[in-house]
Amino acid sequence: MSPPVNPSARPPWILLLPALAGLAFLVLPLAGLLIRAPWPTLGTRLGEGPVLEALRLSLLTATLATGLCVLLGVPLAWVLARVPFPGVRLVRALVTVPLVLPPVVGGVALLLVLGRRGLAGRWLDEAFGITLPFTTAGVVLAETFVAMPFLVISVEGALRAADPRYEEAAATLGASRWTIFRRVTLPLVAPGIAAGAVLCWARALGEFGATITFAGNFPGRTQTMPLAVYLALETDPQAAIVLSLVLLAVSVLVLAALRDRWVSAP
Repeated sequence: MSPPVNPSARPPWILLLPALAGLAFLVLPLAGLLIRAPWPTLGTRLGEGPVLEALRLSLLTATLATGLCVLLGVPLAWVLARVPFPGVRLVRALVTVPLVLPPVVGGVALLLVLGRRGLAGRWLDEAFGITLPFTTAGVVLAETFVAMPFLVISVEGALRAADPRYEEAAATLGASRWTIFRRVTLPLVAPGIAAGAVLCWARALGEFGATITFAGNFPGRTQTMPLAVYLALETDPQAAIVLSLVLLAVSVLVLAALRDRWVSAP
């Protein structure tokens, strides 16, 4: 005797057809990238100087930006999650603005503040001789600006989900706030910090708009992989495909690494 058929296991065609169309819309461009890739010469093209230079610069700046996000974003997430103060909702909204702000607008905003004639950039230039726009440091700052909200959201969520009784127990034993944060809070939210850092790194690696606006597109100094893809599309489309494949592979690896965390999330 066959088991009874669950009616919910058979989705109506009116839902299934647009679902399949949506899946095809998302997957077909990636399939086209894989189909048009110059697989026989892929290794040779990956070893070319401009490709290696863009890859090196992207890995370096994305890693530095992620470190800066962790250094600044973890304390910011802790304040948002643990310290009640007037206007916390407004601050939280401001923190997430770069998520929805057009990256080019973010680059313009950075220029207005950190440019040579910007609010803080003029002081940095006159007092210390530090110029940030159109430098490798400018790439790091642009990537940090667009990537930090991913870390703050992830860490704040982990802090809110952590059991506060461990921190309360440590406080009753006489531990200072700094000791509690370092010895109790950080280990509790370490998976959230790791997940946020991975997202930050991936977002920084793919950053384009703010980078080209604030740091420009100079090979060897500010030309990261997304900028190299944009430039190669006009001169060498095959190189653009190779660079895109590298970014696609990194994105897939990041999603695979975070799959268990997302799937297990309520």
